[in-house]
Amino acid sequence: MTEIGQTYELAVVKEVDFGVYLDARELGEVLLPSRYVADGLKPGDSIEVFLYLDTEDRPVATTEKPKAHVGEFAYLEVVDSSNVGAFLDWGLDKDVLVPFAEQHRPMEKGRSYLVYLYLDKIHGRITASSKIDKFIDDEAPHHFKAGQAVDLIIANSTDLGYKAIVNHSHWGVLYKNEVFQRLSFGQSIKGFIKNVRPDSRIDLSLQGGKETRDKYSNTILKYLEKNAGFAAVHDKSDPKLISDLFGMSKKAFKKSIGGLYKQRVITIEQDGIRLLKK
Repeated sequence: MTEIGQTYELAVVKEVDFGVYLDARELGEVLLPSRYVADGLKPGDSIEVFLYLDTEDRPVATTEKPKAHVGEFAYLEVVDSSNVGAFLDWGLDKDVLVPFAEQHRPMEKGRSYLVYLYLDKIHGRITASSKIDKFIDDEAPHHFKAGQAVDLIIANSTDLGYKAIVNHSHWGVLYKNEVFQRLSFGQSIKGFIKNVRPDSRIDLSLQGGKETRDKYSNTILKYLEKNAGFAAVHDKSDPKLISDLFGMSKKAFKKSIGGLYKQRVITIEQDGIRLLKK
């Protein structure tokens, strides 16, 4: 089903003086204005577009890329305000409105806020809300599994660590004693499901998967190359020393040097690790 607030690959059905019309299926024929029409685009061709409503509430297409789609969260800056609410820059010529009733606290121009994009029930317009809790149902079922790669948005800090929105749908927790990098409110970052508890609550990690292991191994190798092939640290070293030197947990470090040792890239000595000469 074709919906407002999403991106689709749509076919050109006809050309007009002011653009081309696209087959948006359930939404009918939708205009892509001339300024977005690439040279040579003709009926029968397909083009990727984002669908939204123009000032007269008619569906219209654009090749501009929004910073978020309907049903997603994003950290956006207030660029203007009026007697109906605040307007946010979300990557399109037409800014998105946050009505006063949907502001968790009064919004100020020049500041950025974490918001959720949805379609208002009256006009079907794309609207934003900073009352993010009401759009996350932690009781809703999910199918996350340990080790799964996910998209995270950092939303809050707690005594335990950081609350993050997982794949735009559920809350998860990153424990502060397992975070070895600076995180900021509204930041989008890749992460992993560490554990799904019996109550379906989600524990998160920034470490996991082959890509992360490769990154940590490369970090260790670069350090060794810059320090005459030796690091005075090993699998029994203090976790803080490991974190300070490499920006990773002791567990991740041990896995990485174990892998490098098995590949015969390094040796593990009594006082540290050493890069083997090629």
